Amino acid sequence: MCVPPQVALVALSAGSSYLQFQQQKQAQKNAQAQQIRQNEIAKKNALQRYASEQLKIRQVAQQSSQKGFEATLRARKARAEFVTTAGSSGIALSGSTNALLADFYRTEGNYKASLARNLDINVSQFERNLEAIQFGQEAQSTYVQPPNPAMLFASAVGNVANTYYGIEMQKQNMGLMTNNQKKKYGSTTNTVPSQTYKDGYI
Repeated sequence: MCVPPQVALVALSAGSSYLQFQQQKQAQKNAQAQQIRQNEIAKKNALQRYASEQLKIRQVAQQSSQKGFEATLRARKARAEFVTTAGSSGIALSGSTNALLADFYRTEGNYKASLARNLDINVSQFERNLEAIQFGQEAQSTYVQPPNPAMLFASAVGNVANTYYGIEMQKQNMGLMTNNQKKKYGSTTNTVPSQTYKDGYI
């Protein structure tokens, strides 16, 4: 059985369009999987950096607390020695000795205030680092685009239709009957029958 060339060309175009459809659909699935993986990597990286920053700020807070505790112990020890020495020497706690004792408290207070200011600075830096990590994750993440097989299918059908109508146009340009004309006039001949119009022109 002989297959008409037009049918063969349309069938070939359909087969080619089907293969392209399958390849493009797989490419879209692969792109989606890559986008999902990229987002997972960005999230994992951000979580690791969050954990590192949180550990760092806990260590700084613990170190500040330890320094404050040690300063309190040293100050108490120094005050106790001063009071004991002054008492054993028979020196009454007068205005000047009270001022000296107050100096111990002021020095301790200044040191603890300095520790608190430094801790506040570190906490502010920690918060900025967390914001930077979040921004970094957003910058590294990508939009996940799901596959759109309906659009691919429509494109493939359009390619086949384009091939069919392209062949029909070539037939018409060569003076051969198109499939539509064959249905209209019958398929007894392959050329378009001439028509005579009212003014006598063909």
